[in-house]
Amino acid sequence: MCGIVGAIRSQGPVLRGLVEGLRVLEYRGYDSSGVAVVLPGGIQIAKRQGRLENLEAVLQDGALEAASAGIGHTRWATHGEPSDRNAHPHRGASGKVAIVHNGIIENYLPLKNELLEAGVTFESDTDTEVLAHMVDREFARTGDLSAAVRAALARVQGYYAMVAVAVGDAGSMMVCARQGPPLAVAWSEDGAYLASDVLPLLPYSNQVTFLEDGDMAVMQPGSVTITDFSGNPVTRTSREIEWDPEDAGKGHYPHYMLKEIHEQPGVIARTLEGRLDEKAGDVVFENDQLQDAFLADISRVQVVACGTALHAGYIASYLIEGLARVPVDVEFASEFRYRDPIIVPGTVALAISQSGETADTLAATRLAKAKGARVISICNVPGSSQVRESDQVILTRGGPEIGVASTKAFTAQVVAAVLLAIRIGRAKGTLSADDARGLLVELRMLRNQLEELLSENMRTHIKDLARRHAAAKGFLFIGRGVNYPVALEGALKLKEISYMHAEGYAAGEMKHGPIALIDPGMTVVAVNSIGRVADKVRANIEQVKSRGGETVSVGSDPESHEIAGQSIKVPACSEWLSPILNTVPLQLLSYYIADLRGCDIDKPRNLAKSVTVE
Repeated sequence: MCGIVGAIRSQGPVLRGLVEGLRVLEYRGYDSSGVAVVLPGGIQIAKRQGRLENLEAVLQDGALEAASAGIGHTRWATHGEPSDRNAHPHRGASGKVAIVHNGIIENYLPLKNELLEAGVTFESDTDTEVLAHMVDREFARTGDLSAAVRAALARVQGYYAMVAVAVGDAGSMMVCARQGPPLAVAWSEDGAYLASDVLPLLPYSNQVTFLEDGDMAVMQPGSVTITDFSGNPVTRTSREIEWDPEDAGKGHYPHYMLKEIHEQPGVIARTLEGRLDEKAGDVVFENDQLQDAFLADISRVQVVACGTALHAGYIASYLIEGLARVPVDVEFASEFRYRDPIIVPGTVALAISQSGETADTLAATRLAKAKGARVISICNVPGSSQVRESDQVILTRGGPEIGVASTKAFTAQVVAAVLLAIRIGRAKGTLSADDARGLLVELRMLRNQLEELLSENMRTHIKDLARRHAAAKGFLFIGRGVNYPVALEGALKLKEISYMHAEGYAAGEMKHGPIALIDPGMTVVAVNSIGRVADKVRANIEQVKSRGGETVSVGSDPESHEIAGQSIKVPACSEWLSPILNTVPLQLLSYYIADLRGCDIDKPRNLAKSVTVE
């Protein structure tokens, strides 16, 4: 959600780097932005509601350019409406300390009342300003920023990542701390840098250190010292991030989302690379992950995830039950974490997250682990909290995904789920080498099939369909079996970026309620591939047509296309792999409809890319 950046250098300006860091964090979602820098006269702050361009406009006078230390923030409102006054950073009364903060200070009201009684004047409605005044008060007493942050945090309850910058007799100081939302640090010969995501750090170093909960870090040019909240030194291992900073750009595409849709053939190839052993009819993961000894005694899988990742989890449930013959339950992580789930012996929690920092998924994972489950994670970000807290990990290798509406991360998660299902099936002896080998051969064909789906002819065809349906009063997406979650994902994509009403349903449930919505103004997208339930979905398409609904058939089933009249033809493949191919046309359809409606595709309203708070 909110984004944090910070830099302190021995010499040379930091402002431009802070702004560029905020720019690559825009995908996380925000309603205001700001920076605080250290200058000879003290801390200077600039902040504005709205897009980053509004902040850049007030920075054009160059007044803050000389600073060699500073912090920046993009805010997604929790306490106080979006406004200039509520934007971060926030300053203490002395003018010598400024703070940015992600998360929530749960006990901010009693702390604020205490400060008000002491005569402190507040300039915002945020919980963050309470923390700024608390650190400022301690810093004025000791002159030690680390001690001031420790003393303030000792009284704070909540879920937060914070950074404080101060100016004192010895010059600039910077300290950060984590208790929940992510923070990562890096350093070079003449500087030290921090951010809530790895992307702003890559221009300075590809060696990144992720802070753990309860960590503080003192930032100095050329070094970072990490301690616990009591000041005791701790050791954290740096990790090499192989992403290229150029991957975070749009290239020649008008939107990140379209670029990332087109990256999917290459992403799928990376997810598969080095993992397919066709001779043995098996999957081999790097670093001895997911060996027979770990998998053989699995009795049950509990999937926990949110949003698009949950839809990948639903597909995983069909795959694991169908190929490995292990029972699977799927639940919203936000629901799982707030009940008292029964975890039977032999349960593995399968957590799926693009960022590896999704608050609800992390909390659900920790609960499952506390109740005795082992944890497997499917994740895109090496070194993230989800990765570090898991027993076994499948990295999707998708590279940075900037568009808020997930595309390449979803298909990579589904491919990873296929690999996991095959590996479990082979470890437990429930999937034969020949059957597994057939799937591995088809997995290798996916790249070419995806490229076919992204051809100019296909894009033109889907654009034409988008023009025809952009004014529909609503959409229903239907599917059955392993493609029912694809219908859920297709509906989610459309509502996320076009703001049109769209719902996904199991096609067999049409007659149990949703069919009442069918009339000539309703578009029904039926996802149907050749397989066991293809004839059932055809019957659902007939039901829609007979009631005057517009129908679009998506998939490899030719008879569905004939019935529907409007269609997007997808290459034939194993029914188990069909969700990967069927998803891509739905992504393009959503994209083109949103583009026709003039929507802000990469930054849809009210949404954030990485939901790191509840």
